[in-house]
Amino acid sequence: MKILDVKVAEAPIGSQFSNAVIDFSRMTVSVVAVETDAIVDGERVVGYGFNSNGRYAQTGIITERLLPRLRAAAPGDLVDAKSGTLDPVAAGAVMRSNEKPGGHGDRAVAAGIVDMALWDAAAKADRQPLHRALRQRFALPGPPAQDVAVYAAGGYYYPDSTLGSLREEIQSYLDLGYRTVKVKIGGAPLAEDLARIEGVLAILPAGCRLAVDANGRFDLATALRYAAALSAYDLAWYEEPCDPLDYLGHAVAAEAYPGTIATGENLFAVQDVRNLLRHGGLRSDRDVLQMDPSLSYGAGEYAAMLDCLAAHGWSADRCWPHGGHLFNLAVASAFGLGGCESYPRVFEPFGGFADDAPVEAGRVRLCERAGVGIEGKAALHSLVRRLFD
Repeated sequence: MKILDVKVAEAPIGSQFSNAVIDFSRMTVSVVAVETDAIVDGERVVGYGFNSNGRYAQTGIITERLLPRLRAAAPGDLVDAKSGTLDPVAAGAVMRSNEKPGGHGDRAVAAGIVDMALWDAAAKADRQPLHRALRQRFALPGPPAQDVAVYAAGGYYYPDSTLGSLREEIQSYLDLGYRTVKVKIGGAPLAEDLARIEGVLAILPAGCRLAVDANGRFDLATALRYAAALSAYDLAWYEEPCDPLDYLGHAVAAEAYPGTIATGENLFAVQDVRNLLRHGGLRSDRDVLQMDPSLSYGAGEYAAMLDCLAAHGWSADRCWPHGGHLFNLAVASAFGLGGCESYPRVFEPFGGFADDAPVEAGRVRLCERAGVGIEGKAALHSLVRRLFD
């Protein structure tokens, strides 16, 4: 199996809202198409990839550094020796060659985009859904999970938002079948954020939970002030109270906040995760880790992160990846994670899952389409076809 061509495009997210740190109205996404020489059911196999929201398009790194290395590699360096199918883990090693350690950031995002496209192509060539292909490639025992817990991430700050519109938004997620929902904090004064929290809690039925997300906005003093106020509520978690690399800040927050702390979506390599475990003061019995495979070099690096977690006494079910899309849903199924994020009705068409996979009691059933499953999400499939056909 050979790569014939790799095409790169950019697309806007076009979401007119913000969190405590960034405005998404100008946010862009990279989209990649990997065309191969494999033919399945009379059609050439093409794999598609894109990056999760929150990081801009990575055209320069992909076209100037990563793709030249793939093109220069010997064909045997990119495939599994036994099956002859593309091996995204081997291809990832090629893409990361001749790079200094550290400074992961956007480089990790760029590699993750191509990694998704490679997995899509490889799984399609093998006529397997991604969650089964991942389980097989990493030699994990037993079958993948058939359904995955998901939570609805929303509650952003809109220019014209009110407490009433926030409650309507959250109610719409409950009506879709979600049992856990998340809203943003830190983009308004504490009193206003508490009013938003109380307004949402007032409409949650029994058995439903609310999480809050500060997106790393706070300095330590503010993080602790919020922790004291949030302790009055039974929240699912308090997310990114400090800058993601402020490990000591997280440790102090964990001492002060008795509930669950969630973090990790802005950590992009095993080394970052190891430092969080060593110095972040997080508790393996309650806290949640949200590293995002599509932002951190891809599934191979994520598997290494899970190995690192296990060595430090953490279970995979404490992981709930950021990103809210098909790729991370498959990763959650394959690796037995606790669940994953979902973006109902925002970050479209990239967020969300297959059109025929409704949320039922807070869970989504995995589909059996080959590859990532983009073809089962009509709006996303239409976009990639317009970009590359």
